Amino acid sequence: MPAYLIVNITVHDREAFEAYRAQAPAVIAAHGGRYLVRGGPVEVMEGEPGLDRVVVLEFPTVAAARGFCHSADYAPLIALRRAASTAHIALVDGVAA
Repeated sequence: MPAYLIVNITVHDREAFEAYRAQAPAVIAAHGGRYLVRGGPVEVMEGEPGLDRVVVLEFPTVAAARGFCHSADYAPLIALRRAASTAHIALVDGVAA
């Protein structure tokens, strides 16, 4: 069953964040993940969701998503992301197709 990382990022240093953005896709793919949403405009339909830059990543399983988050190859990118932005990240189970 798929799993999703839902991310809301507020970028504070665009130049530094670009270094993260350039490297992250290869690491995500190496762990079986793929982008479903990668930034773009947010149109609020109801309420105040507090969203800035939204990213949704799909992984084949919860274990694969956790493996990505805690991997040695992603660790240096976490440091880049944290230096350039503030992120709120949630892992959620998908549904069987």
